[in-house]
Amino acid sequence: MEKEILYNSNMHFEHEQWKGELAFWKGELVFFNNRLSELVTRWTNKDVLAQLEHYQNEFILHGGVIEDLQETIEKHEERIAGQSIEGEDAIDVQLAKQHVEFRNKMETQREIYADLKKEFFRFLEKYM
Repeated sequence: MEKEILYNSNMHFEHEQWKGELAFWKGELVFFNNRLSELVTRWTNKDVLAQLEHYQNEFILHGGVIEDLQETIEKHEERIAGQSIEGEDAIDVQLAKQHVEFRNKMETQREIYADLKKEFFRFLEKYM
């Protein structure tokens, strides 16, 4: 079994990709919340309003997750920058381990968010 070697430059590159993805998600949440606002003015049915509240809560939760993920990336970046300033090119084993764990979190969150979007788009098709 081959082990993956994580260099600071590679982790930084992946962080930049993730930051872009998280920023995109954040923008989508603004769009989704705007759709919710439109629907609230169109519907008085309690079942529909309950579903709107459900999505609003999901979007709030997801927004919090995005902020947590962004904060974690920033902390990792600070550690990488600290090593660069000190001229250390050695691999920080703990940081590499955290990076792999974070990568798994991103993959999981990507799936959760994709499922939420699919569900929300089906809802929009029905009630927009």
